[in-house]
Amino acid sequence: MAIRDALLPEFDQEMTTTRRVIERVPTDKREWKPHPKSFSLGHLTQLVSGMPSWITNAITETSLDLGGYPGYGYEKTEDLLQTFDKNVRDAHKAIESAKDSDYQVTWSLKRGEQVFFSAPRAVIVRQTLNHLVHHRGQLTVYLRLIDVPVPSIYGPTADEKWPGM
Repeated sequence: MAIRDALLPEFDQEMTTTRRVIERVPTDKREWKPHPKSFSLGHLTQLVSGMPSWITNAITETSLDLGGYPGYGYEKTEDLLQTFDKNVRDAHKAIESAKDSDYQVTWSLKRGEQVFFSAPRAVIVRQTLNHLVHHRGQLTVYLRLIDVPVPSIYGPTADEKWPGM
């Protein structure tokens, strides 16, 4: 089985679920933080909406240079959903068109000449998907803390039961 054939169903399922979480983020609460050291809700949502583009980068490039990263702002949820949808389409396309041999190419995260780490693309793609799911989990906690119903992810939540439950 090709890597893409194993990866795409999981990617598609996780992105569908992630979109449902992002949809729930209230724009008027984007500056809210559960703790002074925490990311704000808006910044966390912006991070999650952009993370599928990291998968595209990992598959189509050999590095990501953090120099010149624009930082975080406070965008409306509907704008972040548009960004997320575009990033998901691009990542899906990149996964779909990659050959197994492409996943063996070394990819590096750096800032200018400083290399933070390098690994095969296959490792980076998996780590990025796991990283996105981690931050999606944080978003669900934020939603609970501001009393926004949490959608079903891998099973029912206190807010969304499965049929027959």
